[in-house]
Amino acid sequence: MGWFVVLWLGLTPAIAQSASRILLVIEEYDQSMVMVDPDSLKVLGRVSAGKGPHEVVASPDGRLAYISNYNSFSAVQHTLSVVDLVTRKRLPPIDLGPLSAPHGLNLVDGRIYFTAEGSKAVGRFDPATARVDMVVGIGQDRTHMLVVDKDGNRIFTSNVNSNTVSVLQRNNKNDLNRWTEAIFFSNGDVSGWTETTIAVGLGPEGLDLSPDAKELWVANSHDGTVSIIDVTDLKVVQAVDVHMQSSNRVKFTLDGREVLISDLATGEVVVLDTASRRELKRMHIHLSGQRARHGVATCNHNKSSLLLSFKKEESFFLKKRSKRLLFFCRSETANLRPIGAFLTVQPSEGTP
Repeated sequence: MGWFVVLWLGLTPAIAQSASRILLVIEEYDQSMVMVDPDSLKVLGRVSAGKGPHEVVASPDGRLAYISNYNSFSAVQHTLSVVDLVTRKRLPPIDLGPLSAPHGLNLVDGRIYFTAEGSKAVGRFDPATARVDMVVGIGQDRTHMLVVDKDGNRIFTSNVNSNTVSVLQRNNKNDLNRWTEAIFFSNGDVSGWTETTIAVGLGPEGLDLSPDAKELWVANSHDGTVSIIDVTDLKVVQAVDVHMQSSNRVKFTLDGREVLISDLATGEVVVLDTASRRELKRMHIHLSGQRARHGVATCNHNKSSLLLSFKKEESFFLKKRSKRLLFFCRSETANLRPIGAFLTVQPSEGTP
């Protein structure tokens, strides 16, 4: 049994009678997605997630989930699976054509941005037109995860084997202006994007943009550091040694005051103060002799117009290769503590 991600909390209208919000969890090796009520810790259902599922995002109305089918290390996939969260059924997948090994996902303005690791590119799928309406080549090795700013004008990708981060910035020129420059000023780039490549630590994977959009934090999985990039100057301003074997995911709290970082190798989770970079808390997360392994997610329901309004900020830590998920609740960073765990396979389905 394997886990790869988490992660979305939100309102799903038809499920609201039994749960006002749901947590989506991908079971990689079972090739399924589990729907969990994070309040009662009850498993609401399970649905096929296609081959090699890794990441998941949900539509703003909470009706559809989009899953990247990756499998870069065996039979490379080229689809995004789609799940109807109301009926809890898998819909026909989205065929990405020659774009292979999709992995990182981000949903902005109703469109799904994705990395195509096997094609060294990023793409964007528009559900309204049912087509891939953008592809931009990155040209780096293992373009794994991505973050898109709220306006869709900047895309940040982690390139694991190149030890770099790529930044795509939209030039905001219309098609006529781009073609005019190409013809009369020998500027042959009509893509509408400019790319900057930034060297970071070894094996960058998880990355997150600060809520004020001033800093990008990048977790380097091969050297246990975090690279901090000034988004204005597009330069690394600091490399923080978080004393981890494999720092692979990083996530800002919604107020931007703290950053949560997970260790793929040891199951540790570290909380840093954003301003001082000082470590506030380190947790060794264990359950029944197993370590929490993969993923950090945060969600503040008080500040989201697309989700239900709740009173607290929550964090979820995923435990890889197990049928359990660790659930955490935080009101203050210093009080971050585990409050429960649950099986995604019920006793009737088998014992882990």
